[in-house]
Amino acid sequence: MKPVRCSFLPLLALFFGSFLMAQQPSPQQTPDPTIPPLLQHDPSDRQTATITANARAVVLDVVVTDGKGHVVHGLTKSDFHLVEDGAPQTLDSFHEHTFTAANAPPIPKLPTNVFTNYVPTGNAEAYTVILIDAANNSPQVQAYVRSQLIDFMKTIPAGNPVAIFQLESTGMRLVQGFSSDPAVLLAAVESKRERVEIPLIGIGQRGYAPHQFRQDNLNQGLKSMGLYLAEFPGRKNLIWFSGSIPRTYWWDGGLDSPFPDAEDFTEELSKATDALTLSRVAVYPIDARGLETDPAFSAANRRAPSINSSMNFATRRFYDHSDIEDVADRTGGKAFYNTNGLKQAVGEAIESGSNFYTIAYTPTNKKWDGSYRNIKIETTQSGLKLEYRHGYYALPETPQQSRRAAALRRIAASKPGTTTTQSSYRAAQIGAGLRSSFVDAMQLGAIPPTEILFDASISPGAGTRKLDKDATPQPGQDLPPDLRKKSLRNYNVLYAVDSHTLPFTQTPDGIHHGAFEFVTLVFDEHGVLVNSIMSNIQMNLTPTTYDEILKRGFGTKQLIAVPAKGDYFFRFGVHDTVSDRMGAMEVPVDNVKLGVVAPGQTPTP
Repeated sequence: MKPVRCSFLPLLALFFGSFLMAQQPSPQQTPDPTIPPLLQHDPSDRQTATITANARAVVLDVVVTDGKGHVVHGLTKSDFHLVEDGAPQTLDSFHEHTFTAANAPPIPKLPTNVFTNYVPTGNAEAYTVILIDAANNSPQVQAYVRSQLIDFMKTIPAGNPVAIFQLESTGMRLVQGFSSDPAVLLAAVESKRERVEIPLIGIGQRGYAPHQFRQDNLNQGLKSMGLYLAEFPGRKNLIWFSGSIPRTYWWDGGLDSPFPDAEDFTEELSKATDALTLSRVAVYPIDARGLETDPAFSAANRRAPSINSSMNFATRRFYDHSDIEDVADRTGGKAFYNTNGLKQAVGEAIESGSNFYTIAYTPTNKKWDGSYRNIKIETTQSGLKLEYRHGYYALPETPQQSRRAAALRRIAASKPGTTTTQSSYRAAQIGAGLRSSFVDAMQLGAIPPTEILFDASISPGAGTRKLDKDATPQPGQDLPPDLRKKSLRNYNVLYAVDSHTLPFTQTPDGIHHGAFEFVTLVFDEHGVLVNSIMSNIQMNLTPTTYDEILKRGFGTKQLIAVPAKGDYFFRFGVHDTVSDRMGAMEVPVDNVKLGVVAPGQTPTP
């Protein structure tokens, strides 16, 4: 990814209610390690493969290994032969991805009191996601997985972007967002965030209700993970520690898939083609129970072994392993079971998943009728094994019509640069038209979406004060009555948005339209909302102003009060109300250093 030098301090000089202005980026200068990575990366360089065909193209990844399981490099386009439903296809694009930690670029550090939801990683072509399935594994198995991950993180080389999730009986939880820093990853798996959970439903409990609970919990958790992963370019290798996977159809890539088959690139990203990306999530299931023996022969079993019990055990394990092999095969990954070397399995998955080939072709079948199409890929060289997704659903395009048109009419009628600020983000705001998906994304501990990238520059007040008990609450001071009596500290929040992540809509008159919500929430340690502020910005931009916005970003400023004592958390969010794209991040208030004026700001009262 090509770094772009951008002056951060001028960028934060705010045009209130409109957008931020900054110096012209200068590609000729070297990167400044003090500049946030969001402002250094080149948005036009995010895609890893360029498709030039003026038609719908299918893009998928292929991992090639030899007989010993080692990754094979150096193959060319002519070494691959692809057929779809038996019909030979012509490859339009071919690219080999190789990664070594030695070539990983250094990660720049953020200035004090500047936070970003942009995730800087060493390898932007492949990401590793570790999923600990606590809802379907016993506490003993969870503890063993944790010990194996701790050992692995002590040896993982820098440059491998890894995120850690845990599926619990109450839903999916993000333990650690993507990081290439081994110290950060080790601290995450050693901390209480990656805690052992006792499942609400017994692991061996049978019946319709327990099965349906696990299945629904899994589907919803994977969907929330899918939203988080959607905006990261490149291949995602999902390493899933689970003994058994509740039977479901999510990996078929149908309409209800959490990792959808189709992803329509916006006009800004691809003006030539509508690319069908086939998810780019390859699943590597690992049976976290390790190498098991029939419990009937355990010394703790007081009964004599029986043929029926042994057959039942063997049958259950056969179906468990068949299920995870099916998941791996359908998504282009690999299943691991009957092994106690869990950390070795993780290493193998990361190694193979970071070295692969991306190919693209324009299907000869032009009928997009929702039918399933089988893909078969072979190589001209013998003795090689190929891992790839073996099919997809030919879903038609589904543009957002009625809601998008209504939103465009509304913002087109508004005044350019209109900004309104209000305080309560409670139920009244939801009823006023906020999408529930954004409300969910703004809850404490929720997986933060990264469809919109932004920085938040935070300046704490020099001192504390108490609100006048008879004063009318102003925006950013809407605290519960019991907290209004306590000492408060003001925090100035300055948002800076990467405009390339916003799909402005252009109308025939050449005007680009956008409508955005900037939301800052304050939660206590129990997840109770104690303060909030929201700014709405309507934008109708001429072509010249739109070009400036793309080059220099835009944002807004908010002032919010936080109790001076206690454990509190900021939740920052930006929401495009037209496309429903969003970005969010969570920052503990204690992470904001007192006595430091953040870049682009003046001292806060």
